[in-house]
Amino acid sequence: MRHTNSEILELFEGALGQLQTPEEPEYLYAPIIYSMSGGGKRLRPVLLLITAEAFGGSVEEAMPAAMAVEIFHNFTLLHDDIMDNADVRRGKPSVFARWGGNVALLSGDAMLITAYKHLARVAAPVLPRVMQLFGDMALEVCEGQQYDMDFEHKAEVSVEEYMLMIERKTSALLSGSAMIGATMAGAADEDIKKIYRFATELGLAFQLQDDMLDSYGDEALGKKIGGDILEGKQTYLMVQAMNRATEAQREVLRTTHLRDDLTAEQKIATVKALYDELAVKHATEQQIEIRFDRALALLETLSIGVERTANLREFARNLIGRRR
Repeated sequence: MRHTNSEILELFEGALGQLQTPEEPEYLYAPIIYSMSGGGKRLRPVLLLITAEAFGGSVEEAMPAAMAVEIFHNFTLLHDDIMDNADVRRGKPSVFARWGGNVALLSGDAMLITAYKHLARVAAPVLPRVMQLFGDMALEVCEGQQYDMDFEHKAEVSVEEYMLMIERKTSALLSGSAMIGATMAGAADEDIKKIYRFATELGLAFQLQDDMLDSYGDEALGKKIGGDILEGKQTYLMVQAMNRATEAQREVLRTTHLRDDLTAEQKIATVKALYDELAVKHATEQQIEIRFDRALALLETLSIGVERTANLREFARNLIGRRR
């Protein structure tokens, strides 16, 4: 029986609801349950399960790998919040804010171990390959995070450098999840390569859209506008602006977030005015469209037929908010 994407999400939430940890030590395990029950879109495990079923696999058999991916993803968020001194995660106090950095660090470590314990439940014939894919994915995420941290100390970042960073930090979890799902279903090597490229392009489009919404989104949808600008963060919009700007404009882009004589609203308005002048919103929208189109085109080349890729198409459209 094939499932809809909503049914797959429901099945995953049910499995996640069965996640159990010891009661003691409380400060090791309570943050794990707190983190895992904090919501989230469950994009990565759902993509893994959709992909497994598309290639003729079983959602039930792929569930341990889906659990491992989601626990690993949430582990990275605990450690990200430590590095970013972030007080809020998904609209509530982060583990870092609620329990402190040491607790967040150790609970994150326990989550990583827990992820591998779930992964060990994968069927023996495919376990070695799945373990290799999971390890490669995990390392790429770490590489992406380091690149992102490196950018904090670079005056200028090239578009190529930025795209490599988000391919590691954001796309790797999606592409790794898709490859694991396809591998567990016994997909052909060529199809696995294509599903990797599909998820990579989709992940790039997703991150570029997130960058754009930070400056041009709608606060009515719950997205606080201008946070990246106020942090002086290297986003696709900032990178494009720096590459297109005059030296005088670059100085404004580099220093506006540091100025004490401007309010937060004035800082955001100053930078967005330059973004508009340099047409970086349009450039970002174009790049999102290119990546999204590439992702959908890759699905057409899979050997399993168009009808079996319908859920993957729906996943892609919902992720990027496209109707076509």
